[in-house]
Amino acid sequence: MANFQADKQKVRAILDAVKKDKRDSLTAPEGKQICDAYGINVPKEGVVGSSKEAMTLASSMGFPVVMKIVSPDILHKTEAGGVVVGVKNADEAATAYEQIIANARKYKADAKIVGVQVQQMIKGGQETIIGAMTDDSFGKLVAFGMGGVLVEVLKDVTFRLAPATREDAGSMLDGIQAAEILKGVRGAKPVNREALQDTIVRVSQLVSDFPEISEMDLNPVFASDEGAIAADVRIVLNFDQKPARYRPAEKDVVTSMNRIMKPKAVAVIGASDQAGKIGNSVMKNLINGGYQGKIYPITPKGGEIMGLQAYKSVKDVPGEIDTAVFAIPAALVAGALKECGEKKIAGAILIPSGFGETGNVEGQEELQKIGREYNIRLMGPNIYGFYYTPSNLCATFCTAYDVKGSTALSSQSGGIGMAIIGFSRSAKMGVSAIVGLGNKSDIDEDDLLLFFEQDENTKVIAQHAEDLKDGRAFAEVAKRVSKKKPVIMLKAGRTEMGAAAAASHTGAVAGTDKIYEDVLKQSGVIRARSLRQMLELSRGVPILPTPKGENVVIITGAGGSGVLLSDACVDNGLKLLKPMPDDLDAAFRKFIPPFGAAGNPVDITGGEPPITYVNTVKLGLEDDRVHALILGYWHTIVTPPMVFAKNMVQVVNEMKEKGKVKPVVVSLAGDVEVEEAAQYLYENGIPAYAYSTELPVEVLGAKYQWARAAGLLK
Repeated sequence: MANFQADKQKVRAILDAVKKDKRDSLTAPEGKQICDAYGINVPKEGVVGSSKEAMTLASSMGFPVVMKIVSPDILHKTEAGGVVVGVKNADEAATAYEQIIANARKYKADAKIVGVQVQQMIKGGQETIIGAMTDDSFGKLVAFGMGGVLVEVLKDVTFRLAPATREDAGSMLDGIQAAEILKGVRGAKPVNREALQDTIVRVSQLVSDFPEISEMDLNPVFASDEGAIAADVRIVLNFDQKPARYRPAEKDVVTSMNRIMKPKAVAVIGASDQAGKIGNSVMKNLINGGYQGKIYPITPKGGEIMGLQAYKSVKDVPGEIDTAVFAIPAALVAGALKECGEKKIAGAILIPSGFGETGNVEGQEELQKIGREYNIRLMGPNIYGFYYTPSNLCATFCTAYDVKGSTALSSQSGGIGMAIIGFSRSAKMGVSAIVGLGNKSDIDEDDLLLFFEQDENTKVIAQHAEDLKDGRAFAEVAKRVSKKKPVIMLKAGRTEMGAAAAASHTGAVAGTDKIYEDVLKQSGVIRARSLRQMLELSRGVPILPTPKGENVVIITGAGGSGVLLSDACVDNGLKLLKPMPDDLDAAFRKFIPPFGAAGNPVDITGGEPPITYVNTVKLGLEDDRVHALILGYWHTIVTPPMVFAKNMVQVVNEMKEKGKVKPVVVSLAGDVEVEEAAQYLYENGIPAYAYSTELPVEVLGAKYQWARAAGLLK
């Protein structure tokens, strides 16, 4: 692949000719020429204009051959009776030619017929599909799947952003449900992976080089141990390209976002002394939250609000303002925003609703236009505002928030934002930021990623999204950021019903979920499946140390927990250390009763005193072949919950002092006292869950997923 040079001039000439003909699709011979120009393997073929020519060309190729109608007016050749397969000799070739022409004229009398394509018939192999498409959010995507019924019924297809790397292409071959078939089953030889990877990479490069190729299908691509060859090529064009979405330069985004999120001065437009008004709540939160910067209340009356001088306009404020929080009716926002622009304010926090989400698209577009004109970034509209705890900044009408930490969260929905605030407070989860994005007229998830990437106060970024306005920009930024900090996303609208609800909620149209699934994975993003899971991962992932290898050991006091924890490991892509090395197995057996079980899980049984937990956990932490521990505690009189919890914190801390730092998560089964034990463990750096075998393993699995994607595991 590295040595192959694509003939771009040849492709450009073909596409220009098609555009001149005012066509939006290529004929099969044109498709073959384009494939040839990019080194995409296709069968020998030619176009004939008579039955005699068909006999001659087919004989020179060698039988069997396939014959197909060539017409710009007939896209679905089989439906038109324009395909004959398995032509075995020259006489059959002549007959097939006459039959195809007759069928085509009957199907569409005025169709322009170029001729009949005669194509070398491929000798077997595994049917696969390689294609490309254009998505409104992600742009050019390359697709791979198994051919025939597997793609039609099971939708067994995987996607990556184009252009795709060879590594991406390899992950596509492994990323379908039927991946094992490609490796050879029931005596079949494995397919030539390199040939399939080459084809995927070249298709992805072709559609990236020529944006007017909106769709491309190689179907089927026959993959064998010898290579991969595309039997049929379909290319659809769109010469009316949508202009690229406006994107400021990254350094400009970071400069603006730093002023917005870490302001020295904040204006509250619509500030009020009257309780129950949003402008009153915002003022209270800024003051009561402990923000130390300047606060400027803005109200047409002027005067004084909450002991601070009020101004009739931001333009009357003598000093510089970084961020303006809007708490005024939708109809007044545009006028006030212009004044903010003239004042050179960096960001407008647009709390008011009544824009795109209610059908007032023109009103929202007017705000975007003003924002661009004055270089003022817009957060919202239709949001609860935001928190940035290192600055004690509560630029929101929600309650002030004071538990500082290293997780930054954002949501597209106000309701989800309230859930984030409530959970964080209840679980004592320290946050660096909580941000509402609402309609995303301007600032979106990738702007936040750019800010949090360089924010020293943030270690983990978690985002709830109903859509991505610019999925490609997000993926490109996330790919880089996720190598430094875990990025977690709860993508709503996974189902058709969920997508429809998202469309009606924030004016977002949820994209095909499979595309989101694959591109998020390609970008190193951890995908949460539920709101609770996103919150638990946000809380647990930052406190877990990064594992140094893949070997996980389960130590449990209850056999039933061990089975469920093992299942959860499979569900979350974790690898149990199996078989347990003989010497390690023997070492564990020294500490457990004869009726317990070593192996993995290590079942110490329920009647054991605290020292058995201590000894087995210490052994797991000491041995360098073990990289992570999952503990299953069972509530007994012999080892009460808080005794277990305090012992575990002590042994983990002792081993940490000796340089043995490994992720440990705990599942606790028992009566209500296990809740206090779980909280104590969590507060001391060990993610622990009462009544769940799934949640602790999901948290550990997410940490592993991030570590793998970031290239931190050998």
